Amino acid sequence: MSSLTLPTVHPKVLRPGDAVALVSPSGPVAAEKIEAAARVLESWGLRPRIYPHAYERHSFYAGTDAQRISDLNHALGDPHIRAVICNRGGYGVQRILNEVDLEAVRRDPKLLSGFSDITAVHGLLWAQARLASVHGPVANQLGHNPLMASGLRHALMSTEPVLLQADPNAGTGSVRTRGRATGTLLGGNLSMLSTCIGTPFMPDMDGAILLLEDVGEAAYRVDRLLTHLGNCGLLQRLNGIALGDFSVPAHAAGSISPADVLLERLGSLGIAVLGGLPVGHGEVNQAVPLGTRAVLDVEAGTLLVESANVA
Repeated sequence: MSSLTLPTVHPKVLRPGDAVALVSPSGPVAAEKIEAAARVLESWGLRPRIYPHAYERHSFYAGTDAQRISDLNHALGDPHIRAVICNRGGYGVQRILNEVDLEAVRRDPKLLSGFSDITAVHGLLWAQARLASVHGPVANQLGHNPLMASGLRHALMSTEPVLLQADPNAGTGSVRTRGRATGTLLGGNLSMLSTCIGTPFMPDMDGAILLLEDVGEAAYRVDRLLTHLGNCGLLQRLNGIALGDFSVPAHAAGSISPADVLLERLGSLGIAVLGGLPVGHGEVNQAVPLGTRAVLDVEAGTLLVESANVA
């Protein structure tokens, strides 16, 4: 039996007065951006708590491995905390995932939000605890982007579904097949997902709709990553693929774009594929639940996802 047939664990929806942890499990952050995020959360009626090591710096990371896992585990285990919002992606979370307190996660399921490097955390929570979570803006984006903030508020503080509309003029807007697919929405950053294969952080993708986005990857690197997923048999087990933003650095731009590669590698799978969704490292990163039922409708250009939360 596929592990996707096991019941999803839905955290409680956030309500005014709830405490929210701001933690930095990956890269370092600027204090002023997190303080701005705290003010946004307060305006929603929430009580943000910036964790002790949130502003640390060590090598590539927001503190040592021990400091980062300490903050994350304390947040996951604190019964007063009802959601964990990651301050930034960047790099480093895979170094600490083997030490995540999964017993605390199972004992007291709570919302977790983030994207990019945080893809691996989402994968772990689904693979090991069947916990629905939110692929959405990190805290350091909230203070300067009201649209992102509004989308995250909806995903965290509502039990209503999330509807994403594809933009045919976006970088991946031309990547589409035909048809309609239903399944559990899983995934996130393509590079992170690829490096999770073979680890306990990799979700079972049987019958899933796979969400993919990436940043700063040349077309040939996107091809390499997709080829790896295909060689592992992952792509062949999907019901559909939802594509967000794929941007490349200026020095890597050329006649072949990531969209060309995505269409060539995914268009022949015989499943619904829809690009141009407002997800990822672009100007709009709309919050969307992971681990819940989704409907991908290529003709309508929409991805409809059930809430991660319960009342």
